[in-house]
Amino acid sequence: RLMKRILIVDDEPHMTRVLKLYLERAGYHVVTRPNGMEALSVIENEAPDAMITDIQMPVMTGKELCLELESRMPNRTFPIFVMTSMTDDEHRDWTSKVRGIEFLEKPLSMRVLASKLEKYFQSAGATLEAGNA
Repeated sequence: RLMKRILIVDDEPHMTRVLKLYLERAGYHVVTRPNGMEALSVIENEAPDAMITDIQMPVMTGKELCLELESRMPNRTFPIFVMTSMTDDEHRDWTSKVRGIEFLEKPLSMRVLASKLEKYFQSAGATLEAGNA
């Protein structure tokens, strides 16, 4: 599969649309879901190459989604980018329990996001090779 699949989990249609358009232009295949619960069923069918999630969402928050993934998929390899405007440490405590997680400060810079994804996918090939050695 050549095109990398990015899963965007956010209940704000405007944000989702902007991200989707931008990432599709950058050559990614983008799937969007409005909450953690729906994101889980997508991931169980086929894990994305990367996930971008908001924290504040109805039904299942980004925090709950990340912790749930951590327990259900101990061998998860895809990175999780968490969009947050919350800079307080209390919101970051739980992330120490989640592997491969990175924060994206809101307002989100598309350029920063694109370069993080690019960097990840460039080094991912190398890391996975090294990991199997």
